[in-house]
Amino acid sequence: MIRLEGLEKIYGGGRGGVTHHALKGIDLSIDKGEIFGIIGRSGAGKSTLIRTINRLEDVTGGRVFVDGVDIATLSNAELTIFRRSVGMVFQHFNLLSSRTVYGNVALPLELAKVPKDEIAKRVQPMLELVGLTDKSDRYPSELSGGQKQRVGIARALVAEPKVLLCDEVTSALDPETTQQILDLLRDINRRMSLTMVVITHEMSVVRDLCDRVAVIDDGLIVESGNVFDVFVKPAHPTTQALIANEIEASLPKSLRRIIHDGPGGPGENPVVKIVFTGPNAYDPIISQLSRTAGIDFNILAGQVDYIQNRPFGILFVEAKGGIDEAEKAIAFVQSRNLKAEVIGYVDPDSVPAG
Repeated sequence: MIRLEGLEKIYGGGRGGVTHHALKGIDLSIDKGEIFGIIGRSGAGKSTLIRTINRLEDVTGGRVFVDGVDIATLSNAELTIFRRSVGMVFQHFNLLSSRTVYGNVALPLELAKVPKDEIAKRVQPMLELVGLTDKSDRYPSELSGGQKQRVGIARALVAEPKVLLCDEVTSALDPETTQQILDLLRDINRRMSLTMVVITHEMSVVRDLCDRVAVIDDGLIVESGNVFDVFVKPAHPTTQALIANEIEASLPKSLRRIIHDGPGGPGENPVVKIVFTGPNAYDPIISQLSRTAGIDFNILAGQVDYIQNRPFGILFVEAKGGIDEAEKAIAFVQSRNLKAEVIGYVDPDSVPAG
């Protein structure tokens, strides 16, 4: 559905001569009907990249194909028609405050001079799809953030696009509303077989929504692949850092405050992070450590999530007996094809009582 070949984007180079190389030889292929995530830190080039797909940004070099069409070859009239086939949802909603929910959703059709009776036939199903049939006559100022984003999604879909571009669509939302919007997007993808490109800086969005992902850093795609594989076996330091931040967020704040970098002082114990993946996610590894290896552990925190319907678990444990016991435990865990590492040290007396 979407193919990017050798994409380059350079800003500047005018009188001052200062340039910024935002995209550097991007090659990507996105299949019809899939949800493809592009993740990176602020300034990595991800928003520039998504804007090349609907030609809101013209590229300096390379080519963009959408549904087999080289979009650089389109005339202005053809480009207008093409953009109706590529919907876009924004981080800050971009709703018109003077228009009702119905009026905001209807706007793309009005601009395309669609007859009023046809507009009504297309807007109402969209409002039903996003769960806003009872908000049709409300104004944006009367809506919550999640409701505003639902309006934005309905507006992007009302022209019946083949592709939906989502630029940081959950960044302005709280965690509960974020999950609701992600569930809605996944449902829309299933119902409409719509190709989606999702730009985000949050690994949790990629984990919960996307089929495949590309990691962008300083204008380069540094890693890409199936979401589960990238999440479980990140190869590039940027990917590893993004995932480490996501995993660290699963550790309760009360524990994060008392865990510090090593080496541990007298009486302090190592904290070991154990990562469970695939069929080993439910292995009774702690009981095996105690029974088979004779190692004593205190469980600090843990959880099991699902990525593409496959389990992915994380367990944080305090290794009683110091670094030697921790290293024995890590070797035991790794012999079971699981990942384990020391992430810091903790004073046993400071660990909150369970």
